[in-house]
Amino acid sequence: MASFNRVILVGNLTRDPELRYIPSGSAVSEIGLAVNDRVKKGDQWVDETTFVDITLWGRTAEVANEYLSKGSSVLIEGRLKLDSWEKDGQKRSKLRVIADKMQMLGGREGGGGGGAARGGNNRVASGARSSSAPSDDYGSYDDGGSSNSGGGGFPDDEIPF
Repeated sequence: MASFNRVILVGNLTRDPELRYIPSGSAVSEIGLAVNDRVKKGDQWVDETTFVDITLWGRTAEVANEYLSKGSSVLIEGRLKLDSWEKDGQKRSKLRVIADKMQMLGGREGGGGGGAARGGNNRVASGARSSSAPSDDYGSYDDGGSSNSGGGGFPDDEIPF
């Protein structure tokens, strides 16, 4: 049986990224994302917010820590992962997103439009940097293995819009 595990979310950070390094030296960052949806209840439209925990790895985690803060608008592409553990004799589980790609959205307004520190607002990060940093503010990061472009950018057919 075939399966497909892909998630694309656009929302705002609920807290500043929490960057840490694991013993192997890889960067990992945890972020919370609030994703809004409008639903009609009776004759009124109501906003419903879903809160999603997201894990970023490698250079993507470092870029998020450097340029994003609470309230920043961001697009995340990744996969779902179910974490399970036992605490105080009770089994617990949590569904989270493991991000493969991140794109900062928004502008320079003081409301946390990611990338404002360098003037860019559409930077894409994916995994560890495979070449030197891009010279422009619209560069991309690529881990060399998560996309089929092989170069450092992303082919047009992988952009979700």
